[in-house]
Amino acid sequence: MDFRADIRAEIASIQALDALEAQQQREALAWVDSGAELARLAKPATPPIHLVAYFAVVAPGELLLVDHKNAQLWLPSGGHVEPGEHPRDTVARELQEELGFAPPHPIDAPLMITRSDTVGLTAGHTDVSLWYLVQARRDQALQFDRDEFHAVRWFAFDEVPLGRSDPHMARFLSKLRAFCG
Repeated sequence: MDFRADIRAEIASIQALDALEAQQQREALAWVDSGAELARLAKPATPPIHLVAYFAVVAPGELLLVDHKNAQLWLPSGGHVEPGEHPRDTVARELQEELGFAPPHPIDAPLMITRSDTVGLTAGHTDVSLWYLVQARRDQALQFDRDEFHAVRWFAFDEVPLGRSDPHMARFLSKLRAFCG
């Protein structure tokens, strides 16, 4: 596996929603092409920019979010991509670690890419986040990581707490609605 080439292909596969996503996609491709380290090597911020695989667990019209203790936000689950790990493998690993179940289907290419400066208790680095989708039933049994999350909760798309979520969540929901029909 050529880690850098695989990451580049994941990023290039995304159809940008808007000018901001197109810009962040171009910047991410330039970052990958620069030869910079892509994976986090040491918590919380070495290197200061690193790759994250978010995964939005969705059921028809609903999104599962976690009340993240560190970020102090309602977020999709996800995690940092390990050195040499394909982001789709990160999704499968983190889904099991954070929510206690295996992906019920193969993980497809990411729906979205964002670049954000972190907030919360360990602010001070930049996440380049690939947003993947995991389809699940609303009655899916969950065993969430209580060390990392206060709670998990299903939200109707129009009830997601945007004021206390990822700064790109409204844009993601627009893209998700278009994707889901």
